[in-house]
Amino acid sequence: MPAEARLLAADLETIGTPGMWTISVVVLLLLLVLDSLLTRRPHEVRMREAVGWSVFYLVLPLVFGVYLWVDHGSTVSVEFFTGYVVEKSLSVDNLFVFMLLLAAFAVPAALAQRVLLYGIVGALVLRVIFIALGAAVLQSGTWAFLLFGGVLIVTAVKILRDALGGHEQEVDISSMRTVRLLRRFMPVTSDYRGFRMVVREGGRRALTPLALAVVAVFATDIVFAVDSVPAVYGVTEDPYIVFATNAFALLGLRALYFVLQGVLTKLRHLNHGLSIILAFIGVKLILHWAHGIWTWLPEIPTLVSLGVIIGVLATVTATSVYANRRDDRRDPDSVSSPAGR
Repeated sequence: MPAEARLLAADLETIGTPGMWTISVVVLLLLLVLDSLLTRRPHEVRMREAVGWSVFYLVLPLVFGVYLWVDHGSTVSVEFFTGYVVEKSLSVDNLFVFMLLLAAFAVPAALAQRVLLYGIVGALVLRVIFIALGAAVLQSGTWAFLLFGGVLIVTAVKILRDALGGHEQEVDISSMRTVRLLRRFMPVTSDYRGFRMVVREGGRRALTPLALAVVAVFATDIVFAVDSVPAVYGVTEDPYIVFATNAFALLGLRALYFVLQGVLTKLRHLNHGLSIILAFIGVKLILHWAHGIWTWLPEIPTLVSLGVIIGVLATVTATSVYANRRDDRRDPDSVSSPAGR
């Protein structure tokens, strides 16, 4: 992976030396192995365990950002932190879809960790592919910023339209082509068999529901990769920083899922905020492209972007809390629904 990324980014300004790429990939693989060992024994995750690992995965990017500040200057560090905040906010929406998938497939609590780990590994692989493709597109000319900006604005409009229409995010397993295709070619057992995804039943191989759940998670990873990589390229053109923000944002998702499991459905205005963030970055990219042609047009500084993104996330969190409390006062016995998601 580092070799291809360096080749594609040869003409782009990057802090990613061969040594940095090697160290980053080795550390990433070690952390994934550690996660795999932690999930090897099926068990229900306790809040104390989830919080502990969530804090660990939040401290890592903070330390890395400080290192970038000391070694490469404030501009690179601010770009990293801005990209990380963007990726982390998008990954929360990713978690919400994971939660719906786990519920739709009735994944036992003891197996949820492993499904999430597979989903994170799949997301990382897809991010690497899209990052390399994004670097290649950027090499071909500044029109790539116009393309990325357009993709983000179209995505933002779709998300906002669904949110304003009150459409809840849903998962319809029967409509997923990958799941239908698997069921057509192989039988599926009626129950889970631990971590096993393929078993022998009645003299022939059969898939377990765990295999279908993992495939469904991989399929959703593709959708999120299409949005997230252009969003971070709107913050920085350095493929290494884009890779680092994605890796740090995704690594802690497994633990964060269990911390936020009861909170995700209450962030009813999250998609409103994400649509604003994606549209803002889309406009930033288009202005960056236009500035190269008409220099009198302004560009949006990265520090301003960080302020806008944090402000939007803080606002939608506050409005979600207010809306939930308002509904609780109206009907104390009702459970707040994730309206607008």
